Amino acid sequence: MEVGPIAGFDALKLSQAVERLVVKGLSRKYYRVARGGRWYGGIATADCCGCNLRCVFCWSGAPRDHPDKIGKFYTPEQVYQAVKNCALKRGYRQVRISGNEPTVGKEHLLRVLELVESDGLFAFILETNGILIGSDKSYARELSKFTCVHVRVSIKGTSEEEFSLLTGAMPEQFNLQLQALKNLLDYGVSCHPAVMLSFSGRDGYERITRRLAEIDTKLAREVEEEYVFMYPHVVERLKRSGISPKIAYEPSRIPEELI
Repeated sequence: MEVGPIAGFDALKLSQAVERLVVKGLSRKYYRVARGGRWYGGIATADCCGCNLRCVFCWSGAPRDHPDKIGKFYTPEQVYQAVKNCALKRGYRQVRISGNEPTVGKEHLLRVLELVESDGLFAFILETNGILIGSDKSYARELSKFTCVHVRVSIKGTSEEEFSLLTGAMPEQFNLQLQALKNLLDYGVSCHPAVMLSFSGRDGYERITRRLAEIDTKLAREVEEEYVFMYPHVVERLKRSGISPKIAYEPSRIPEELI
């Protein structure tokens, strides 16, 4: 079953459809546990299956589009043990779930965070598009129970129109990403915005920083610039979409400041 894009789809309904495929009780589907990487100065990562957006620049292939056909179910304990072992072996102080959208399957994620918190060894970087946290303030409240977590909300584009063009979702759901940041700040959760800027001009950057400043001026100061990495399958995906980035990087030439 391919969970494919339909122009102007509802990302919240897609979240539910994906969750039915990738969550079983407290277990969740992953296609890789675990790997090391130099992002954030060194981090151990477990890569999950399934996402609630369909970004044209996404580097995830079958794990996003065919989550029923790839990966295995892992308990929270298995996931944490895998990233813990990887982090200890490599001397990392940070762990994360990446690859797709880790907020799909809330109870699984919260249990992983409980394990990270109880060990007290690592910081957990929660990379999310913010859709589910923005639509449900109680999600932010649940995350506020953990001192180990920092949330990176990856905003897709700089406006409603860009968001819909890049993700296929309804334009108004762009605002759920901004609402996620507000919800997190309201509950005192450490967070910052990352903004996909490959398809935006200077006007777009100024527009999104103004909107972030309306929530909290520190968000506008802490914007992480995000750009497309031109992996071969990303190039093909962009070609099919007919959308070209204004700024993009070859994977072998990613500037250090973006890592």
